[in-house]
Amino acid sequence: MPAVIQPTRYTADEYLALERHAPYKSEFHNGQLFAMTGASRKHNLIAVNIARELSLQLKKRPCEAYINAMRIQAAEARHYYYPDVAVVCGPAQFADSQLDTLLNPTVLIEVLSPSTEAFDRGGKFSDYRKIPSLCQYVLVAQDQPSIECFTRQDKGWVLTEVVGLEAVMPLVSIACSLSLREVYDKVFEDIHGL
Repeated sequence: MPAVIQPTRYTADEYLALERHAPYKSEFHNGQLFAMTGASRKHNLIAVNIARELSLQLKKRPCEAYINAMRIQAAEARHYYYPDVAVVCGPAQFADSQLDTLLNPTVLIEVLSPSTEAFDRGGKFSDYRKIPSLCQYVLVAQDQPSIECFTRQDKGWVLTEVVGLEAVMPLVSIACSLSLREVYDKVFEDIHGL
């Protein structure tokens, strides 16, 4: 989890008022603000590649894909997060007329970073599971071509993992798939020759 900005406790309304005018993004967890830090080249490439692939597959369908600037409200307004990619199918529901806080994501995707991986797998996933509309939660590695997908089932969440550039991760809830070759396009290229 990113570092706490300051130990002051805020209400959700105070957070939203501050966040909408702040020069940087912060996540909100149990009354505390957590500054979002910049992402690595690999992290950015992976997120953009995923958003591109999903946007192409969702074209002409009643779904929208958002990349890391769409805030998600989780756990009854006690937590707000910025996933790397969010997809909503059907009419999007927002917290208010600002249309910047999505309430009903269908799929949420996080690109794992060393500083946030434990929280993405633990506390954040716990909060995301409380979103009734969420069908799939996807974790994408940066250091190797590997994707984990947790899919909501009647009796809990089921994990599917794929590894290797020839693998494909099905996202059944939105009738899409992620080719790892496309997800990791240019990610492992040597950039020192540029």
